[in-house]
Amino acid sequence: MTPVVSTRRLALGALVWGLLAWAPAVRAQSAADAGEAVGAGRHEPLIPSLVARRAADDVTVRAVRVTPSLKVDGVLDEPIYQQVRPLTDFIQQEPREGQLATEKTEAWILFDDQSFYVAARLWDSQPDREVANELRRDNGNILGNENLTFVIDTLHDRRNGYLFQTNPLGALRDMTITDDQQNSAWNGIWYVKTQRFSGGWTVEVAIPFKTLRYKGAGPQTWGINLRRLVKWKNEFSYLSLVPAALGTTGVSRMASAATVEGLETPAQSKNIEFKPYGLAQSTGLRRPSGQLDSAVGGNGGLDAKYGLTRSLIFDATWRTDFAQVEEDLQQINLTRFSLFFPEKREFFIEGQGIFDFGGVQAGNSPGDVPLLFYSRRIGLNQGQAIPVIGGGRLTGRAGAYSIGALNIHTADTPAAGAVQTGFSALRLKRNIFKRSNVGIMATHRQPVRGLPASTSFGADATLLFRTSINVTGFVARTDTPNRAGVPVTGYSYRGRADYTTDRYGLAAEHLLIDPGFAPDVGFTRRTDVRRTFVQARFSPRPRRSRSRIVRKLTWQVGGEYVTDAAVQQRQTGEVNGLFRLDFQSSDQVSIEHTREFEYLPGAFTVSPGVVVPKGDYSFSSTRLAYTLGQQRPFSGRISVATGTLYNGQRSDLAYSGRWGVHPRMSVEPTATLNWVSLPYGTFNARLVGARVTVTPTPRMVLSSLVQLNIDARTLTSSARLRWEYTGGSEVFLVYTDGRDTALRPGMMTTVQNRTLAFKVTRLFRF
Repeated sequence: MTPVVSTRRLALGALVWGLLAWAPAVRAQSAADAGEAVGAGRHEPLIPSLVARRAADDVTVRAVRVTPSLKVDGVLDEPIYQQVRPLTDFIQQEPREGQLATEKTEAWILFDDQSFYVAARLWDSQPDREVANELRRDNGNILGNENLTFVIDTLHDRRNGYLFQTNPLGALRDMTITDDQQNSAWNGIWYVKTQRFSGGWTVEVAIPFKTLRYKGAGPQTWGINLRRLVKWKNEFSYLSLVPAALGTTGVSRMASAATVEGLETPAQSKNIEFKPYGLAQSTGLRRPSGQLDSAVGGNGGLDAKYGLTRSLIFDATWRTDFAQVEEDLQQINLTRFSLFFPEKREFFIEGQGIFDFGGVQAGNSPGDVPLLFYSRRIGLNQGQAIPVIGGGRLTGRAGAYSIGALNIHTADTPAAGAVQTGFSALRLKRNIFKRSNVGIMATHRQPVRGLPASTSFGADATLLFRTSINVTGFVARTDTPNRAGVPVTGYSYRGRADYTTDRYGLAAEHLLIDPGFAPDVGFTRRTDVRRTFVQARFSPRPRRSRSRIVRKLTWQVGGEYVTDAAVQQRQTGEVNGLFRLDFQSSDQVSIEHTREFEYLPGAFTVSPGVVVPKGDYSFSSTRLAYTLGQQRPFSGRISVATGTLYNGQRSDLAYSGRWGVHPRMSVEPTATLNWVSLPYGTFNARLVGARVTVTPTPRMVLSSLVQLNIDARTLTSSARLRWEYTGGSEVFLVYTDGRDTALRPGMMTTVQNRTLAFKVTRLFRF
């Protein structure tokens, strides 16, 4: 759709920008002068609008120095807000791409010698309908509220940056952006305050320059984009338009960001950080004999950062501890392949995006695509934690290159079958063209007791053409010792092409994984496969006269064909069809039908006591799902499915949602219920759980998670308090336990393991 932006406005903006470029610097009046001017009846701002729009996605703005520093309280009463005309005329991405936003947004980009500021007044014609019920830091539900999101490209390479998000409650959510991909694990030091008024809400954000990486001191050219979501309308609007085809994650497309001129950064600090911690911990573990052994101990360690440059950071860690990490969410697995669990440990997820390889994000489930580097291979084995002795990491940018290097050593842990081991990873990427890159990656795993090492090496490329075409690929090799200690070489390669617009989508992929391909510091769901995949999508939008209820319709079909690497035996095959309705309310309903084929090369235990014989199997399933938008008291996704499985029948019911009891309290129930009847046996696989969260402030959260595996007769529970008592410094109190729910005389459950940990960290910045 052609953006609807006034030609007169574009011309006027260009004229103003030209005058600013040639005119002397405009000095802001003092607060007293501003008050006198207003009192005299002169209501026009003293500085004209600092924005030029050449197109909906070609915007230039000017940052304004503020003196004295802003008081970040969410009340826009400083003289600067009267003296500087705000940035306005946000443009819709949804539901009417290119149209002006229906609710007015006024924004300011400011700075002083210590901080970068973004402030906004967000007008709302019906403020009583605003949705604001999430206060947890970094929680994805913030996106389901009224919110303001902005991204800044401090290196102005139109590829990388930072994302900050808040809502009317003053919640904090932040990420780093690497090659337009979001990494939600980063926690920066920044401050936000919000206020409500009769016509909407206001926000002030302050980001210390020490929190950011940029080129150096002095005049800067950055990139910035602001996005507002009016949740009760489900309307997304931008300062600089992002195509609707990119969806909600399109905000991280840095090539669409506006250009910021006039910014000046301070002289560089020493850029050194130290973060020591202290830990007290009590543990209990039940022996096979039934005795519960208890132990009490303590620990301490240190994380440190040193900025080699403003954009290249070295991290060191000593006696790293992860006692505060949240428990993994359990999953039901009815396949013969390994499950993928995301990384949650802060040291490994900070800067994780640099180690993405082959077009796959390391933090997301890759499906059949192998990962050369999977950080959960470090410090975890057979489901048990392995002590991390220490190590270092170098991440950042140097000119056109992105650099990631990591070396970590873990300790001997006989109970987990682990010996002292060194893990290394090296990642190097170079920018080419406007938004494309090529790179290499290498990993190395070396046990210290003279055992053979394993290595992997790969090269990849990501080629982006215009907005809609994306081509990715990689080739990789591994050398891994077998059980006899003899190195085995394996290869893998992948090529994928995507064409994505709002109305149409096409994807094609081919993947090969040799039988001997085994990245020891990576993740591979299965080997000895050759996979071909295609998919097509058609997503029309109803005409305006018919779109009061339905926003978009989607028809999608896809299929894959998988053989062994030598193309001698068909392994699996799938044909899938999907129809989905997206409603204006942000609700969704979908129906999906899948037909599958699978060859089992050997007997497969799908559930204890139920063994599926070797052979060929064909089965199908139909799933109906409904997603309720977060503006509802009860939100989430519920789905039901029925079909066949391994010559038998399978039905399942799943729900994952949220009940907003109060803006500072929520309950998130989950349930996955499977009923399976096969010729080889009948079984159920049922998993239920709930998370209860209380958030007194944006920097304090108390959460409790309970997970009951009904059929495995296990109950796990945890409670976690996190308090950021000052910027970057935290207190954690964590309790976890695992129980056997099999009934025994005189007791309902039996504790198998439990841990109580108290941890304090303190950040020092120089």
